[in-house]
Amino acid sequence: MTGDDPTEREAQGPAAFEPEGQDRRLATAEARRRALSLRPLDRLRSIKVKLGIVVLGSVAATTLSIFFGWRTGLKIELRILLTAIVFLVVTQVLAHGMTLPLRQMAAAARRMAAGDWDVEVAATSRDEVGELARAFSSMAAQLAQVDRQRRAVLADVSHELRTPLAALQARLENLVDGVEAPDPEVLETMLRATERLGRLVSQVLDLSRLEAGTEVFEHGPFPLAEVLEGAADEARLLSPGTALVLEVEAGCKALGDPERIHQVVANLLENAIRHSPPGGVVRLRAGPAGQLGMVKVEVADQGPGIPAADAELVFERFHRGVDGGSGLGLAIARWIVDLHGGTIRALPGQPSGCLVRVELPAP
Repeated sequence: MTGDDPTEREAQGPAAFEPEGQDRRLATAEARRRALSLRPLDRLRSIKVKLGIVVLGSVAATTLSIFFGWRTGLKIELRILLTAIVFLVVTQVLAHGMTLPLRQMAAAARRMAAGDWDVEVAATSRDEVGELARAFSSMAAQLAQVDRQRRAVLADVSHELRTPLAALQARLENLVDGVEAPDPEVLETMLRATERLGRLVSQVLDLSRLEAGTEVFEHGPFPLAEVLEGAADEARLLSPGTALVLEVEAGCKALGDPERIHQVVANLLENAIRHSPPGGVVRLRAGPAGQLGMVKVEVADQGPGIPAADAELVFERFHRGVDGGSGLGLAIARWIVDLHGGTIRALPGQPSGCLVRVELPAP
């Protein structure tokens, strides 16, 4: 594998190519400074003012060329030719760079359509076209980041699917061939592997349906106690070693789809239990929120907590935390909560750990 392989470059990290990247950035900055010196109108903040100056300058230069031809006694044909040349030169000098970002964006869009996300539009002007170019570059950078995350998560999902499938296949082949006798412990292990596969596939399907907008939600009042008790009972079965404390104020109701809210709470409890230390305590609370017409559901654990810089990122699609998860569960939870007209946030726990607060409309 050569050093020009982009995959190898990405695997080695930016530090391996820092001198080259620094030289490229310096060259780009120098090119921009030179370009700015050749574009006299780039400092103006309005394209309408620029167009006015171009028209005014071209008309003035044309008038002067006509007057010069008349005073020097040039023939009419030479006067017309001189006037046309002066008009084109002045227009080109004044308007230089006004449409360059548009041409660069068109070229970058063609590269992005072909799968090349590493694009940047050099915008030196301060007008509306320059703002559009900078917004385009920002959009391209975000799309490139999402594409890298998507590729990484697809690789992880493929690995997570392949590993239990290979283990199941090997055990089933042994059972079918009579190499080993059916054993309750072996069958229980195989059952847990199939459950893991089912959860992963369900997450991928849920995300696809939510993105496509084809998921149908119920919309009506429901008691939170029933939903939270069901989610808590399931969590206790999956992790009997973790204490789960449920606190729900009497008569607390929410407005929405109880099945989907159950899915959100079950996902939050699973994350909280996974990050809690052995013998830890996870608290599930519900009651009126500080905002009028809203109720809150909180899940608090005693784990290491979430860094402040990642408090929003953990709910982004394909974002993977230090635990190496698929990066889908919390993204689905936020999507469901958003569709209910609510909010979901990750806050520091007291005195430690993480507290995830969900606020939902109340009937």
